[in-house]
Amino acid sequence: MNKVGKYHLDNKGQAGLARYQEKNKPAPFNKKEQVEKLRAEYLKKKQQKENN
Repeated sequence: MNKVGKYHLDNKGQAGLARYQEKNKPAPFNKKEQVEKLRAEYLKKKQQKENN
């Protein structure tokens, strides 16, 4: 086995790290979806205010 440095990973360690990072990757941020969600909430609150 090759001697690895303090912060270097062997092939087995690199494969494990790649799996870990893939599993813990945050979901992609969708700006259009977020804007639609905020708009729907705003309109709902506005409608509730008008009804009161």
